[in-house]
Amino acid sequence: MAFRIGLLKEILILALDTLRSNKMRSALTVLGVVIGVTSIVAMTSLVRGFSESMKEMVRRFGSDTVYVTKFPFGGAGSSKAFFELIKRPNLTEEDAEAIAALCPSVATVSMERRDGRSERLSYGNTATSSMRVRGVSSTWVETNFVRIENGRFFTGAEADHRRKVAVLGADPAATLFPNIDPIGKRIRVGSDEFQVIGVLGKLPSAFGPQDGFVLVPEPTFSKKYGQFNFFRGVRTRNFVIGVVPRKDATRQQVMREVEEVMRIRHHLKLDQANDFELVTQDVMMKVLDSVMQGVFLALIVISSVALMVGGIGVMAIMTISVTERTREIGVRKALGARRREILWQFLIEASFLTLVGGVLGIVVGSIIALSVNMMAGWAVSMPLWSFALGLTFSATVGILFGMLPAIKASRLDPIEALRYE
Repeated sequence: MAFRIGLLKEILILALDTLRSNKMRSALTVLGVVIGVTSIVAMTSLVRGFSESMKEMVRRFGSDTVYVTKFPFGGAGSSKAFFELIKRPNLTEEDAEAIAALCPSVATVSMERRDGRSERLSYGNTATSSMRVRGVSSTWVETNFVRIENGRFFTGAEADHRRKVAVLGADPAATLFPNIDPIGKRIRVGSDEFQVIGVLGKLPSAFGPQDGFVLVPEPTFSKKYGQFNFFRGVRTRNFVIGVVPRKDATRQQVMREVEEVMRIRHHLKLDQANDFELVTQDVMMKVLDSVMQGVFLALIVISSVALMVGGIGVMAIMTISVTERTREIGVRKALGARRREILWQFLIEASFLTLVGGVLGIVVGSIIALSVNMMAGWAVSMPLWSFALGLTFSATVGILFGMLPAIKASRLDPIEALRYE
């Protein structure tokens, strides 16, 4: 055992001396591996951060909350399918009122207009960039489980009377009122004046900060911007109805009741499919998981191509190294070196090269991911398994692509090698 360890140590020292004496060639050899591992670490960090943030956003809605929507979560797919979906009947306030009145398992119902507008908000001489104006019902905060950081949410009476009151997201509150209490202040939303009555806490997001919005009562929103939008000649009104079950009711029970009420209101026959969607946390999670699986598959393919290019470079350089060191190999064999010792020497050289490339790739990939996080606000997640994966891939590339040159070196005839010029 001591003999084997000493032999391995000697082979490792020889390999390091060879790489140290050819710094430029070694650096060019590992470049492809560095690019491949960098892509693995950087993209894995960003994709995992995106995925965790998206799941945190979904969890915020609550495991039992049911959303009634016109369009399916995750999009319609093809443009043809989208044009079919847009012809569905619009959801209305009457739909939400019917669900609240006719579904005994329902505790709270809310509404939100998803076809919001963008406006600049201003207070005194300070103005924000263009931010989203969202029209919601007075119960919206109860179905979306959002924390009120300061002040309060608007009441049902304020919504019914179309009061010009506003609840700010965290970003406009910080921009317009950095050092003063915003509650009671009057701001301009576009050309209209609104009174600030509340400020929301920060929301989890996968796309960087998503707190640049202002909430106003839906009737006020409709009065200001109109009841409908028009898309390719089709009159649309993108309502989302949020439903929270009673504590003693299950989500499945609520879904059955809501589906029954909506089918009756839309005059659907028994053999007709629903012309609305019931979206739950499980549905959102499944869509996100399928998207993330596709992204990870694309990541693996792209990284594999980069690593393969690096591996081909390793093979080419190691083949040149074998040719240059033919006499050295002949001398070592003449002095008693066995075939497997020559094989191990060249394999260790190739593996060490690619492992160095792997370490550099991890460092560069981590720097890129952290830079994107600081500059763009994108969430990142750098699990240890992504580092281990990068190192494993880089070492495997060295072994696989260094095998052919190593075998060639180990099979050289010592007499022919000593004659080589």
